[in-house]
Amino acid sequence: MKIRLILALAAVLTACSPGNPPTSGNSAPATNLTAAQKSAIGKKIWQNESNGTLNGLTAWNSGEEFPSLGIGHFIWYPAGFNGRFEESWPAFITFAKRNGANPPAIAQQRFSPWRTKAEFQSKFNSTEMTRLREWLASAVTLQTDFIIVRSRGALPKMLAAAPASERAKIQANYQKVSTTPQGTYALIDYVNFKGEGTSSTEKYNGQGWGLLQVLGGMHNVRSGAPAATEFAASAKRVLSRRVSNSPPARNEAKWIPGWHNRCDTYARPL
Repeated sequence: MKIRLILALAAVLTACSPGNPPTSGNSAPATNLTAAQKSAIGKKIWQNESNGTLNGLTAWNSGEEFPSLGIGHFIWYPAGFNGRFEESWPAFITFAKRNGANPPAIAQQRFSPWRTKAEFQSKFNSTEMTRLREWLASAVTLQTDFIIVRSRGALPKMLAAAPASERAKIQANYQKVSTTPQGTYALIDYVNFKGEGTSSTEKYNGQGWGLLQVLGGMHNVRSGAPAATEFAASAKRVLSRRVSNSPPARNEAKWIPGWHNRCDTYARPL
């Protein structure tokens, strides 16, 4: 019965997640964060992803087959490309429109209008891309709300995907970390950074690297700041394991210093 209740809760909250945006026009997330705290989180995420730069709002990373846009570097696949990572840009645009925003026309296409990195770079200073960056810079709060909605919907999905023996630990660790603005930022940023950890395609050697794996790998600590510090340490362990498991051709070791630096921000006051 308990498992069925958890699964039912997951279905309800997943229906309101960015992958399945709410049908209500008022879909801004309910949160105990103040406006100042949300602003600080949005700026931190922007800093984490692209050093807080305007140009960094439209990026195509080396070794990737798709562009990443916005403060959260939302993934946008070209037509015909079937990647292993969760595509988040179309869901963000749906969320933005349902909250009254009017994204530029280029942003509303179903698939990335740039098929290759070379094409993307050739159009980087075009009027369309310049206006897209300007719109994204003016919509930081909206992007932060989208990331928070995704984070809030992660817990029931993780509980539904986790082994029954691990669910109590995962829920307890989530609650311990979420008791402070610092920990809330950690949860919000990590699920945007590396996903929920529930996708069968986001694994190497059968091991994932999402929020589920980080929470499951935490040592037993007190709520509050100690939990945020342990979350940061667990995230670094999970990401190091991902690199160890990754195909050598991907050369993911180059990302470890930056990834670990990002995790270190989870242990600092907001």
